[in-house]
Amino acid sequence: MEKQTTPPTRRHARIDVADVLRGLSVLAIVLIHSIEHFNFYRFPDTAGQPAWLNFLDSAIWDSTFFMISGKAYAVFALLFGFSFFIQDDNQRLKGNDFRLRFCWRLLLLFAIGNINAMFFTGEILVMYSLVGFVLVLTCRFSTKTLLWLAAILVAQPVSIYHAVMSMIDPSYTVPMIQEGPLWAATYAEQGGGTFLSTAKVNIWEGQLVSLAWAWNHGRIFQTAGLFILGMLIGRQGWFKAEYVGGWAKVAGVSILAFFALDGLAPMLPQYIEHKGMLFSLNIIVTSLARLAFMLVLVSMVIYAYYRTNLTSLLNKIIPYGRMSMTCYVTQSIIGSFLFYNWGLGLYRHLGITASILVGVVIFLAQYQFCRWWLRSRSHGPMEALWRRLTWLRFGPAA
Repeated sequence: MEKQTTPPTRRHARIDVADVLRGLSVLAIVLIHSIEHFNFYRFPDTAGQPAWLNFLDSAIWDSTFFMISGKAYAVFALLFGFSFFIQDDNQRLKGNDFRLRFCWRLLLLFAIGNINAMFFTGEILVMYSLVGFVLVLTCRFSTKTLLWLAAILVAQPVSIYHAVMSMIDPSYTVPMIQEGPLWAATYAEQGGGTFLSTAKVNIWEGQLVSLAWAWNHGRIFQTAGLFILGMLIGRQGWFKAEYVGGWAKVAGVSILAFFALDGLAPMLPQYIEHKGMLFSLNIIVTSLARLAFMLVLVSMVIYAYYRTNLTSLLNKIIPYGRMSMTCYVTQSIIGSFLFYNWGLGLYRHLGITASILVGVVIFLAQYQFCRWWLRSRSHGPMEALWRRLTWLRFGPAA
């Protein structure tokens, strides 16, 4: 009698271009955080600087914010949803339901995010751990439903509501979470506190102001929409080589949308006097403009990866992308030590040009570590810890 063999369980292969995008986004994040002094906007007096250095500082600040601000985090959010789909579908192929395990994984992320928050008030992992439950709630919806839901979320529904209410009632005031006292508390400790006092403020006032800013400026809804869009990218296989033509179309539409929205944003104050309506419309327009620009960047990377001779060059960033959590968390630790008072206090001495060079050095050091680490291991330290804790068994063994 012929021996019956069990066919191997299918699973999604790792998609290299996703790691390329992840690595580039984490690189972008460390650069912009460095010129911001890791959410501590204090700089030395530039009055005595030569004119060329003032010009260079301004050029670096403006160009970095234009290229990166609101885009790197958007790519990161897109990939978070994509990673969820891969994990969820791999378990589905094994006959398992990953949703409850992912809830546990989000709780672990919440803990990791709070550790990161001790060092850096602008960290995003806590927000991801909270918003991430939208993936659990929606992952069994149809593709059409998810597309509509993602479109509604990135369109900033709360800001639309406030804009309409401001139009109907001129006395309407947009409700805002007050950020000022919270920012003041964090700045005071970052500029003059010890490590323990800074960590204490960062973990409470710092997290509250980070979440308040995300709510006030539409980041919560945009992140939820990008999570869902990333999940759809995984479901539809849009990161695969055969979909490059589709990404070219996305780039074309997104370029047109970006220029239209980016041109509209500075015109709004000329025609709208109501502060609440202006604030709400500005959130809608600027967040959509950044989303459009992000899609252009993603499309360009995907096209370059699959259709040009840049593949081998882009592949070099893969180790950094595979260890994105490790790099993101250690960036916070290194950056706060370098710029805050409890460490070297370099905010007193380094301007924008010197600070972005610090970001480059941090990246290069992390990159070399990632290459060395992955020569003998499959996951980075934080990634391995998160993965191992995710699959802890609860209750009696079977």
